[in-house]
Amino acid sequence: MRSYSPQFGVSSSNFAVLNRGKLSVEFDLKDSGDTEAARELLREADIVIEQFRPGVMDRLGLGYSDIAAINPTVIYCSVTGYGNSGALAQTAGHDLNYAAAAGILSLSTGADGSPVLPQVLIGDIAAGAYGAVINIAFALLRRSSSGLGTHLQVSMTENLFPLQYWALSEGFSTGEWPKPNQGLVVGGSPRYALYQTLDNRHLAVAALEDRFWNRFCDLIAIGDTGELDDESIGERVAESVAARTAEEWEDALDGEDVCCNIVLTLEEAVSLAAVRVPGLFEHMVSTPDAVKRMPALPLPLDPSLRRAAHTTPYPGLGEHTFTVKTLGWPGDVL
Repeated sequence: MRSYSPQFGVSSSNFAVLNRGKLSVEFDLKDSGDTEAARELLREADIVIEQFRPGVMDRLGLGYSDIAAINPTVIYCSVTGYGNSGALAQTAGHDLNYAAAAGILSLSTGADGSPVLPQVLIGDIAAGAYGAVINIAFALLRRSSSGLGTHLQVSMTENLFPLQYWALSEGFSTGEWPKPNQGLVVGGSPRYALYQTLDNRHLAVAALEDRFWNRFCDLIAIGDTGELDDESIGERVAESVAARTAEEWEDALDGEDVCCNIVLTLEEAVSLAAVRVPGLFEHMVSTPDAVKRMPALPLPLDPSLRRAAHTTPYPGLGEHTFTVKTLGWPGDVL
């Protein structure tokens, strides 16, 4: 990941934002001396997170049973693509593979019916990282009263299923599994859809409740829709929305409580968020030499849980190897 583009100093920009404030220590885990050095560090660790395929850490002598034997209170979290057992457990994968295996891509299609590439890493972040955080937080809470450590298993594919609760509930309750662009919030209703404007922008309409929908219909003047089916209503809405530009729709909907807004570009969204949520991008990440810096990721944490805004570097490759191997875990170095 350090070699990806674009570069931000000696590493890539996405490495920088994902590894802000971490230490970098290099171990050759096929070298017995390095493995023993790593084991000594893990003897004092509160939490261990590993993301090898199942069985790899055991073969290296650093599996849960190995570490729990010298550190009984350790919380050991294994993040896998397809779980720790089963036919796919040893299969390599990335975010797109997990979304495909969880059925998400089959419900995310373009106009021609083909699956589209998600523009967010839902497997890595929503199912993997957030799933790990949730489990670790509960494990820490339990340890505070019981004193017990545990081995947590976090499967990115398995954790993608709750994100499809609407489709799952329909399939489980009726036996009829949803298809793309069907269902209230997945493209089957004119009340929850994207409509193109005159200047080729889009209006996001999520006017599910009657009070929102009825007011929206009044604003776009589509007339009585009582006898029309959803497809016909959608065509009327599309025609009306297409008659004005995005800016005109923003003016028309300003101050109206209708759950509708223009689809922003990422640049527009960042600019508006910085104004709307003061401090959202105040934390900074810098290169190890502190020559360059840029806003850090706005983590989903309450401000009261974070330190005051400051600039923190991402680590150079192996930057802290000597210190950690010779002195052990440093104090609050960052």
